[in-house]
Amino acid sequence: MTIEVRAHITGTVWKIEVKPGDEVEAGDTVAILESMKMEMPVETDDEGVVETIHVAEGQAVKEGDLLVTLKEP
Repeated sequence: MTIEVRAHITGTVWKIEVKPGDEVEAGDTVAILESMKMEMPVETDDEGVVETIHVAEGQAVKEGDLLVTLKEP
């Protein structure tokens, strides 16, 4: 089963905090978005292993856009 981590706001991907193969726990930050000159962390609600990163640093995203896909550990 895959787990999708999506943007909760519209903004720009400021930093990606994970890479494929990383293990993450619920509450871990996977990316940081910049919106209205504020940095907003995007956290995962589930544990898993980073499978795919769907965005690049500097990329504009909309609320609901897919950022990272996790697979169950």
